[in-house]
Parts: sequence; structure tokens; C-alpha cells
Amino acid sequence: MAKTSEKPRSGARGKGVAKQRTALTRERIATAALEIIEGEGLAALSTRRLGDALGCEAMSIYHYFPSKQHIVDACVDHVVGTFELPPAGTDPLDRLRRTCAAYRALARKHPRFFPYIAVYRHNTPTGVRFIEGILGAVEAVVRDRERAARYFRVLGYYLVGAALDETSGYAAGPSAAEPVTDAYVAEHCPRLATAAPYFKQAHWNATFDLGLDALLARMANEPRLLRHRRSA
Repeated sequence: MAKTSEKPRSGARGKGVAKQRTALTRERIATAALEIIEGEGLAALSTRRLGDALGCEAMSIYHYFPSKQHIVDACVDHVVGTFELPPAGTDPLDRLRRTCAAYRALARKHPRFFPYIAVYRHNTPTGVRFIEGILGAVEAVVRDRERAARYFRVLGYYLVGAALDETSGYAAGPSAAEPVTDAYVAEHCPRLATAAPYFKQAHWNATFDLGLDALLARMANEPRLLRHRRSA
């Protein structure tokens, strides 16, 4: 007698689907979306692609997020929500230094998504709390509110620029169709030839610390500078 393949029972399969639908959550969707972005880029994210990754119909996702932009917002909140400020009560300048290091580490952990995060307005509840926390770390060093606000922006310029350079610049930036050779640089641009080795990833930490040291030293000296301006 010929053997017949046993078909799965529809009841059992239905229970599996129901279980998966129950397990679908905003957090799970955001995590899966972030994995797609980091693996394939933001342009690859769609509800259909997300549905494939989650094993559900794309329409099921709309029950949790009404649009792709809402999903991306959740991804930003997910990333920013993992950012932890160093505990208060320590030296304010050292705490701010560690805050800057934590931001840089966050960018390097999400290199494909960070360029979007860098220009995102952070105008969600999670986002504004993120800004509030960093601003508080700055104000602990620079007590004058106006100057603290300006230094907050200056720190942003430095941190975002450094992080973009490390995640999308020297690390993964576009190149000319016909780039010059090392021999050309050595012959025509001797300063660049000498400096170029220090641009490589092995020197990124030293370069980052050099710039951050200079900026923090200025911030630490801000009370004296303010007194000098006001007495002038």
C-alpha cells in the first residue's frame, strides 16, 4: 500500500497563527523594524517586508502603527530609550564626558540608522526627555542658563559631526568613480600624505578625546570667563 503524506491539522495550524498574533506587540514590531534598517537600510523598511520578518500579514501591523512614519518614530524612541545618563552625584565634568561617550557609542551601535537619528527632531515624549537629560548634564557644568543652552548646541555639533564621520564618513562614505592613488597624494599633497594615517579608525578615539577635552576645558572655565565679561 502506498504511503500518503499526513497533512497538518487545520485546527493545530490555526492555534499557531492565533498564538503568533497574540505575541505581536509594538515593541516587537519596532525591534524587527530596527533590525531591517540596520541590516538593509531605511529604504528597505516597509510593512510588507516587516510582515515577512514577523510572520504576519502587513495589515496586522497597521493595528499598532497607522503609518510607516509611526514605525520609524518608534524605532528612534527604541534607540534613544536605551541611552542611559551616568548617575548624578559624581563630578559634573566627568559625568558630562561619560554622557558624550555614551552618545557616541549609541551612534556606532546603529550606524545605518544614525544618520536619520542625527537630524531627527526628537519631539516625542521619549525624545524630549532624552534632550532634557543631556541638557541637565550640561547645566551641572555651566550654571548660566543661556550659556548652557549654547554649549548644549555646541556639544551637539561636535558629537553629531564626529558620529556621522565615524558611521558614514571615513567609515562608509561614498567615493569618486576614479579615486586618486596613494602615489598621487604623496607627490602632490605631502601634508595630506603625512596626516592621512591619523585619520584611520585606529586613531579615532584619540582624535575624539582631543576635541572633547578642548571643549570640556572651555566649559569648565566658563564661570571665570563670564565674570570677566561682566566686569569689563
